[in-house]
Amino acid sequence: MKPQTIFDKIWNNHIVDKSTSGECLIYIDRHLVHEVTSPQAFEGLRNNNRKTRRPSLTLAVPDHNVPTTDRKFGITDTESRIQVEKLIENCKEFKIPYFPIEDLRQGIVHIIGPEQGFTLPGTTLVCGDSHTSTHGAFGSLAFGIGTSEVEHVLSTQTLLLKPAKNYLINFTGKLEKGITAKDVILHLIGKIGTAGGTGFVFEYAGKVINNFSMEERMTVCNMSIEAGARAGLIAPDNKTFEYLKDKPLSPKGKNWDIAVKYWKTLKSDENAKFDKKIIIDASSIEPQVTWGTSPEDVVSINSNVPDPSKIKNIDKRQSAERALNYMGLEPGQKMNGINIDTVFIGSCTNGRIEDLRKAAKILEGRKVDTKVKAFVVPGSGLVKKQAEKEGLDKIFLSSGFEWREPGCSMCLAMNSDKLQPYERCASTSNRNFEGRQGRGGRTHLLSPEMAVAAAIKGKLFDVRKL
Repeated sequence: MKPQTIFDKIWNNHIVDKSTSGECLIYIDRHLVHEVTSPQAFEGLRNNNRKTRRPSLTLAVPDHNVPTTDRKFGITDTESRIQVEKLIENCKEFKIPYFPIEDLRQGIVHIIGPEQGFTLPGTTLVCGDSHTSTHGAFGSLAFGIGTSEVEHVLSTQTLLLKPAKNYLINFTGKLEKGITAKDVILHLIGKIGTAGGTGFVFEYAGKVINNFSMEERMTVCNMSIEAGARAGLIAPDNKTFEYLKDKPLSPKGKNWDIAVKYWKTLKSDENAKFDKKIIIDASSIEPQVTWGTSPEDVVSINSNVPDPSKIKNIDKRQSAERALNYMGLEPGQKMNGINIDTVFIGSCTNGRIEDLRKAAKILEGRKVDTKVKAFVVPGSGLVKKQAEKEGLDKIFLSSGFEWREPGCSMCLAMNSDKLQPYERCASTSNRNFEGRQGRGGRTHLLSPEMAVAAAIKGKLFDVRKL
């Protein structure tokens, strides 16, 4: 048999039908749903008198619009409240499993999937959300889909897709102390650009990836989409199996043994063909911070803001000029020392328990700068409960951070957590587009550790110096 990559193996195992044009009808094993991209899909089912093909393979949760404070008052924003109410109605009508806001299991859709063991190696997993690539950390072929495709999956448990190309990203060397998974993925995006992975599925490999925990791997796969990739994949290993064992929806008993036996085959064969490869020496990576309005606008904390006049490509030069104007920065300005107004720790990229532990470890015994508003939004109710069990909430609160309820929050500002115009934020989220965190808001993407350093110092600051 021809040597195969992980992507090839999963893809070929899920082909229901293949057309002469190369398009394939692919079976979908898992489907995650939230309140923003699903209403029209359910309405389409209703209008065409269709049922859900396999309701138990879909899991729904509200996350984008939910409030992170004062939940006893409900959702005060009308549009947000209607979206969540509609999700409740749709799940009830179409018999979709649902975690309500008051459920401890509620949280960001890409955090609750792995927590519940709903995300499994070798499966195809989709969601009407671009950061579905997160689940690739488990060796699941996971990607975001549009609303019409959400309807198609609900109705048929399949999707019509063209196969992607394979891109091997090998991180060699050893990370310096204080360098995180967020720094690794931001460095990659800065190197290949936001279109570097267009048409590809990334496979992450190398000692750096092998040494990462499951949560660190999720951070890397989460931002594959920011490099233009369809998905990111990491071969499952013993860390994967240990993470999933005894999760509520993981296989049990003999089924677990059968599953693990299959999961161990999910690695690229020797001599498997990759359409593209890149080797990155991770030992030279420093803490990363974005300066512009795209994730590829990223440099080391010890670098300066780039000078657009030195960019030869006219389109990129003009884009950089616009970004600097929006961000209120000057060419040549030192990144280390840019004043910050707000610090946000959370999101599907960095809202897990390990992120909060690492942030709290640096924060303990220190105070947030008096000029800074800082808050933590755990990625799920279970993350929040675990953090409180460990006393992390007390560290955050005593230092001057706000301790919030789980949700997407300021990652995309669809609830009341928004930046004001010209407000500058050190954010652990995944996108720094114009207005992403609030109209006119200015976002610098970085790791939780770097976010804490910014909160303490009131400015962007190299956490390694703390």
